[in-house]
Amino acid sequence: MNAIEIRNLSKSFRGLYAVDKLNMTVPVGAIYGFIGENGSGKSTTEKLICGHLVPDEGEIKLFGRDYTDAGVRVRVGALIENAGCFPSSSVWDNLMMQAINLGIENRAEEIERVLKIVRMEDSAHIKFKSCSLGMKQRIGIAMALLGDPALLILDEPINGLDTDGMRIMREILIDITQKYGCTVLISSHILGELEKIATHYGIIRQGRMIQEISAKEMENRARVFVSVKTEDMKGAKAALKKQFDNVREEEEYLRVYDVDDTETIVEYLYKNGHVVSEIKKNKIGLEEYYIELMSKKEEE
Repeated sequence: MNAIEIRNLSKSFRGLYAVDKLNMTVPVGAIYGFIGENGSGKSTTEKLICGHLVPDEGEIKLFGRDYTDAGVRVRVGALIENAGCFPSSSVWDNLMMQAINLGIENRAEEIERVLKIVRMEDSAHIKFKSCSLGMKQRIGIAMALLGDPALLILDEPINGLDTDGMRIMREILIDITQKYGCTVLISSHILGELEKIATHYGIIRQGRMIQEISAKEMENRARVFVSVKTEDMKGAKAALKKQFDNVREEEEYLRVYDVDDTETIVEYLYKNGHVVSEIKKNKIGLEEYYIELMSKKEEE
């Protein structure tokens, strides 16, 4: 069973499609990275799944049931845009008001549980307006976790966070899936961070799903390259381009793409008068994979 199954989903505003015949599959237990440029339809899709918007057409199923089913709706938690807290109320009071709204029993125990998950059990007394951006994002996640949902939908929760804030957020999201069995759908522009936690990806462009791929499949498909440093980078680049099809100078290295034989490159450069000072094999990351995929789609 999948946590989310979407088929031919469309939503338009004033005749323009924000989501256009979208298909999407999120496996149970996944951290699904939802990727796309601004205006690609990510937030609209998330709002449709949450029931904040009504689709023009298409089907949304959550855990095998129609998304409007009251029994499945209670299994969904979401943080879309912001936490919607009262600035002058404490973290605890904001969570208590949300727990009352949700009709949760044993509210104090539930609030303690979610505060522990988001590493804020010692900050319950702080007023919301006094919290940092990272703390506010974690409070929003805590609110979304009230009631122990099976599916958590997060819209750009790591944007604007500092390095430590992003690290804490990564740990929280991994805990949510591995310790509590929750499926996470997360959108973000910070692909380097998303790559560290996501198990699956959905890449959307102009309202349509361009590609769905697991992290393992992407790793297998990603282009390999050898990074090289020499004293004469310009001369080494000219020499390499005579022998290899795709050579680029990036991030203070010469990258020779679609090659993973370092010995051949070292030997070739040495024969052409260039001594290699540093060489390593690598694969392109999520950000480069995404850029290459978008470039190919623009050429089609």
